Amino acid sequence: TANHIINKDCKDERKFRGSLKICSKSIIFEPDDNIQPIIKIPLRDCISIKAPEDNEANNPFTRASCLDKMGDQAAMITAILQSRLARTSFDKNRFQSISETLHMECKAEMVTPLVTNPGHVCVTDANLYFQPLNGYPKPVVQITLQNVRRIYKRRHGLMPLGLEVFCTENDLCSDIYLKFYNYQDRDEVYFLIATYIENHIAEHTAESYMLQWQRGHISNYQYLLHLNNLADRSCNDLSQYPVFPWIIADYSSSVLDLTKPETFRDLSKPVGALNKERLDRLVTRYQEMPEPKFMYGSHYSSPGYVLFYLVRVAPEYMLCLQNGKFDHADRMFNSIAETWKNCLDGATDFKELIPEFYENDSSFLVNSLKLDLGKRQGGKMVEDVELPPWASGPDDFLQKSQEALESPYVSEHLHEWIDIIFGYKQKGSEAIAAHNVFHPLTYEGGVDLNSIMDPNEKVALLTQILEFGQTPKQLFTTPHPQRIIPKLKSLSRTSSHSTSIAESPVSPNEESFEDLTEESITLAWNNIAKLKLDKQYKIHKEAITGIAVTCNGSSVFTTSQDSTLKMFSKDSKTIQRSVSFSNMALSSCVILPGDTTVISSSWDNHIYFYSIAFGRQQDVLMGHDDAVSKICWRDGRLFSASWDSTVKVWHCVPGETVSNKKHHFELLAELEHDVSVTLPVAELLKRLTS
Repeated sequence: TANHIINKDCKDERKFRGSLKICSKSIIFEPDDNIQPIIKIPLRDCISIKAPEDNEANNPFTRASCLDKMGDQAAMITAILQSRLARTSFDKNRFQSISETLHMECKAEMVTPLVTNPGHVCVTDANLYFQPLNGYPKPVVQITLQNVRRIYKRRHGLMPLGLEVFCTENDLCSDIYLKFYNYQDRDEVYFLIATYIENHIAEHTAESYMLQWQRGHISNYQYLLHLNNLADRSCNDLSQYPVFPWIIADYSSSVLDLTKPETFRDLSKPVGALNKERLDRLVTRYQEMPEPKFMYGSHYSSPGYVLFYLVRVAPEYMLCLQNGKFDHADRMFNSIAETWKNCLDGATDFKELIPEFYENDSSFLVNSLKLDLGKRQGGKMVEDVELPPWASGPDDFLQKSQEALESPYVSEHLHEWIDIIFGYKQKGSEAIAAHNVFHPLTYEGGVDLNSIMDPNEKVALLTQILEFGQTPKQLFTTPHPQRIIPKLKSLSRTSSHSTSIAESPVSPNEESFEDLTEESITLAWNNIAKLKLDKQYKIHKEAITGIAVTCNGSSVFTTSQDSTLKMFSKDSKTIQRSVSFSNMALSSCVILPGDTTVISSSWDNHIYFYSIAFGRQQDVLMGHDDAVSKICWRDGRLFSASWDSTVKVWHCVPGETVSNKKHHFELLAELEHDVSVTLPVAELLKRLTS
């Protein structure tokens, strides 16, 4: 805290209280009064820095900022910071409890948009701490390990040094993003936190999310968020901000018609290949270019593009990136239609969108801060973003964009865009064929920064990597499967009564809900009101897929799409067991006679046997060629159904189901499901067991 004194020792002397920040290359005074301007003085412009009682002209940061070359400046500043980190340690008085046990302490940097803040990381048996050297944004950042829900290893600057921690299930932004100075420290901190989290909270793989998306368990928006997360995209790293596709191609009609294919952008091509004339010019230049060749001189996601979209809600980042100035008014984010047209026709504009276009907060489209963003050539001031005619306002624009993202057309074609951004068309010959080749420095493994000795060259490359844009980590190396779009008939209460016997999925001998009279249906629904909720518990983080109760009713076993089997005690009202057999979703569970073994089926094609008495996995059966969707037990036989369209019957060797020994199963029968024939369950069991 300091005072800025104007006209010192004069009659009109004035003082303004504020914050004085000594940075690596400048001095900044930020007054408490927002009306007063922020003062920034580059250290290299200072002739001397003196206090009345002291002379600080030999301040090391001043010396660093006066060096001519950026590499020399960066090297000296790094040496100063490392020296300070080595001379300091985490202040143990900051522990939340005197009983905390220290597990590890190391040096790291907290990553925020455009800035990394050096300090000390400390992991105890209860908390994760980060203490920045400069006490900003606060003296200590503390995260309770019990609140951690997700933790991911990240690459930062194309190097495997990052770690991101989330205390929420679905939020886009994390609670802290750390960058370590070596991967060993990063991995050790990851291990300490992950082992504390209940049952490790297994990270889902791209394949497991792909299966969920294929079957319609998660939306297009959720799937893209998961893929961005797995590909190291983070809101805290503007060089690796989550990337979303342009979906809509019609920004001139008064009504948005989502039933017409021409309303949508071609998702099988990168933005740079959407305009054939421009693509022809780019291909010609590519063919004439010496190695290393690249087709596009700019990327589809970079800090500049992200802040182009977010300038109205994050102007400070734009000012930081643009040396204290906003971009020229005619180059600002003025209009959705103009931006799309420039992406189609511009010689160097190939940008995609960001998640905010498909969320619920429209503030990035509105100049609610009343920023002076300049005046365009026609004399018009830059205010709110101009919306297409089919949108009545910012919220309506986002609503229609969400509807477009989840539309049948996009669901049928989104896998093609995933192939380009996250998949097999990202690199190599397939990328060349798809006209999807960017500068080598944008790809993971494009350069080994540790092998570069020249500090100036190293700084130049790192700056280019961080500011030019980075291609996401490749998640798929084979073509991504298409989403399964069910062709369902629209059934209403009136139409259900007119369904013919031939079309009915129910056997004539079985009573169907649709066969009941209107009065019987009304009575049946009225009876539901008599049901009363006894108890309610949140056991899983995702949808529950199976439930089984022990004979005495004391324990409840559940499976979930979060890949865990859990045992809940009705008496103690606590979770007593939590087991994860793989990182794929579990689909159902049954308890064998005697209440000693639980069987769970999984989307990874396996059936798992868990011993309740011994508390461990007993055995595993490779049951099917695709995800196992359902299992049941009857008369000493295991029945399993799968997405591979088969039902299998397994015979268990007598006496093995109640011990801790390995199970031995013999395949008795296999039925391939014919979609044109439907059988009652009783008839199916009769045929399979006969």
